Amino acid sequence: MIVVKTKEEIELMRESALIVSKTLGVLAKEIKPGVTTLQLDKIAEEHIRDHGAIPGFLGLYDFPNTLCMSPNQQVVHGIPNDKPLEEGDIISIDCGALKNDFYGDHAYTFAVGEIDAETEKLLQVTKESLYVGIREFKANNRVGDVGYAIQKYCEDHGYGVVRELVGHGLGKKMHEDPEMPNYGKRGRGKKFVEGMVVAIEPMINLGTHRIKQHSDGWTITTRDNKPSAHFEHDVALVDGKPELLSTFAYIYDALGIKSDEENEFRQEALVL
Repeated sequence: MIVVKTKEEIELMRESALIVSKTLGVLAKEIKPGVTTLQLDKIAEEHIRDHGAIPGFLGLYDFPNTLCMSPNQQVVHGIPNDKPLEEGDIISIDCGALKNDFYGDHAYTFAVGEIDAETEKLLQVTKESLYVGIREFKANNRVGDVGYAIQKYCEDHGYGVVRELVGHGLGKKMHEDPEMPNYGKRGRGKKFVEGMVVAIEPMINLGTHRIKQHSDGWTITTRDNKPSAHFEHDVALVDGKPELLSTFAYIYDALGIKSDEENEFRQEALVL
């Protein structure tokens, strides 16, 4: 069952989403060769708690950490460890926060130093596909419209679209209806209604779409061990149009990146 949010609840969700956004911005300054994912995990937990929230992933389904940290061929759900990141790695960071009884949940794939052109293109296309999908999250469209748009965009570039892992509704639970696959057929699936909030999150592989789960019960990697990218936003349906609750602006501010990619999904300018 889809849980529709009031405008007041959407504003509470925006607060939770922005805590995650700010946390990712803090981490952006720390990601460099030699740092460990456990060190980044500690920074994230402290930042979330300092802002009056609770880490959304810690203990959820018995997950042991604050962040899902997935380097290189890991798709999602990687567990932080004490192995240092290396020049040329990529690291997908998925973060959640719970405040005012509502979750925020979004993700970004970072380059560690300089990365090769092929992997850089994967990150670019995956992030672009996120906004391609968000544009389809509008009144009278359906789940399949978002999935189709993401799938076509990524497959047209020759990439594999993960099937087994999907986006989701978001609210007082981390995972609510509807499921939001990154593949599908136009006009299929549940219809979007005013007040819905979803997490749209393309998980796209450089090679095959096939994946495998490891013995720790969490870590998911690509079947061919080629890199995977993951970008995620929290989006509300407001006045029939998609409105971002999360932002990459804090990441871009930390990294010195100029971007206007989010402007079409905001009713007013975001003040950092």
